[in-house]
Amino acid sequence: MKLVTLIAAMIVTATASLADVTSRSGGPSEKAMIARGGDGGIEGVAFFRPVLSGVLYRSGFKGGDKSRTGLSGNQRSALCSAGFSSGFYADFGKNTEYGATNCTGGNFDYQSARSSRPANVMQAIYDVVQNPEKGPVLVHCMWGVHSSGALSAMALVQFCGWSEERAKMYWDKARNGAPCSGGCDQWIDAKFSNFSLSSKLMISKEQQAAICPE
Repeated sequence: MKLVTLIAAMIVTATASLADVTSRSGGPSEKAMIARGGDGGIEGVAFFRPVLSGVLYRSGFKGGDKSRTGLSGNQRSALCSAGFSSGFYADFGKNTEYGATNCTGGNFDYQSARSSRPANVMQAIYDVVQNPEKGPVLVHCMWGVHSSGALSAMALVQFCGWSEERAKMYWDKARNGAPCSGGCDQWIDAKFSNFSLSSKLMISKEQQAAICPE
């Protein structure tokens, strides 16, 4: 009887976790978007935060990723099982082996990304928005504060109609006071200089209401 109860509890927990990252019932609060803690239930992950509910999340590594090897096999499997469909390592994964990880619920496609060349990440986010059965995207960088934040800020401009100024303010708040080489205003301005709004990736008001921040 105890074993049956334990198994049932495990199923409920797994289902709740899956619903948490795939639900599109209204965008995240500002508090959740700039929270300093949280690992999303994935060991070794830091600053796991929502950007677009059910569509885009961001994170980094506890203590950084000094070896530049990216997500481990266990982390990829956990993300796959949680419902994520893809992940992007922004700017730092020079020693990372990318590719697909299969799990019972589907597969997790892990790719490299550049915060100075955001087009492929924006396209992946758009594809998830248009396909509600497709799991969310995770964008991460070494620490979870600079590059992942820049791509997240660009996504808020592209998909939620945020102004560039507002998006940069979000990036700054979620930076957790981390320094920037050459100055933080200059750093984020340089990233946005390579970003432009795409008319091909526009989404409906109804879609925005389901995923965009409050």
